Amino acid sequence: MEHCECKKTVRAAQEKKALLNRLSRLEGQIRGIKSMVENDAYCVDILTQSAAAKQAFNSFNKELLSRHMRSCVTRDIREGKEESVDELMDIIAKLMR
Repeated sequence: MEHCECKKTVRAAQEKKALLNRLSRLEGQIRGIKSMVENDAYCVDILTQSAAAKQAFNSFNKELLSRHMRSCVTRDIREGKEESVDELMDIIAKLMR
């Protein structure tokens, strides 16, 4: 039988609220883009909104990555769990694609 190590990150209420607010804004942007497509908006206008949503997603990822490095990765390194560095490098590579 496979072993499943389920990792979780418990976040402070303020941190969780900030991340969820960013995601809600992103969700609104995506709904707006969908509406633009449904209403036959001009391609350049849709692409402009898509670029804004991409930047918002990048900002979300940057914030979450920073928090991850300052908490989870730092803690794991202090505890001798250097595999967290490999995991970090893997996720950075995915984000940079």
